[in-house]
Amino acid sequence: MPSVPISVIVPVKDEAANIERCLLSVKWADEIFVVDSNSNDDTLERAARLGAQTLQFPYRSPWPKKKNWALANLPFRHEWVLLLDADETMPPEAEDEIRRIVAQPKDTAGYWINRRFLFMDRWLRHAYYPNWNLRLFKHRLGRFEKLTDAETESGEIEIHEHLVVGGKTARLKAEMAHYAFPTVTSFIEKHNRYASWEAHVALQPPMAGQERAAPWHRRIKLPCRPLLRFLYVYIWQRGFLDGAEGYYFARLHGVYELLTAAKTYELRHRRRGEGNG
Repeated sequence: MPSVPISVIVPVKDEAANIERCLLSVKWADEIFVVDSNSNDDTLERAARLGAQTLQFPYRSPWPKKKNWALANLPFRHEWVLLLDADETMPPEAEDEIRRIVAQPKDTAGYWINRRFLFMDRWLRHAYYPNWNLRLFKHRLGRFEKLTDAETESGEIEIHEHLVVGGKTARLKAEMAHYAFPTVTSFIEKHNRYASWEAHVALQPPMAGQERAAPWHRRIKLPCRPLLRFLYVYIWQRGFLDGAEGYYFARLHGVYELLTAAKTYELRHRRRGEGNG
């Protein structure tokens, strides 16, 4: 059967442990780009062996970040792109579903894909599920929103910025698997960066045309945020049905909220001190 006429983008940095599993899950795609940020391991060598096109992201400032840069600069052969992180995989049934989508002319500009999290070697069935992400879209119609010009101490890749697509969207039936937090250490390391991003975004007003930033500002002012996040994941999302893993997943998200609040407080007072100096 011929390959599916789409272009896949996989942004990476030190993803040797994940990249082969990710690329094998989309081996049916006609074109795959792996966009690197000077990995210290053999991520690119492993990707190249599987037929992916590899290149380095020339990161020199807080913006544009890696995914937006790739959308603006890669020489795509196809109209449709699938954006996939190295710690994610697509299921086998996605091939036929996506093949039908790109083969039929439609006015739909993008598709949301649901994903399930692996945490402490268990697939969570309730905590952070469903988790819809806009990942399959016509590349000329999709860009990530810009929420800040500041250096957020969060690295070269978009964290919580939304992908905005100019057109109608729908939902894919196939669900992706997300191997984001195989260990507690990986959860803490990633959410430390996420908290830095949130602190910087929370302390600036929404940029022109970026009203989506408003929820971050509202949430930062909520009382008892760590407790509320724990209750949301553990009770509202029924994380308690995921056993001990669901409990720890929910508690760690409460810690993430505490870390975000502390970093926001620290950054606010640091700026006040600099202003008085």
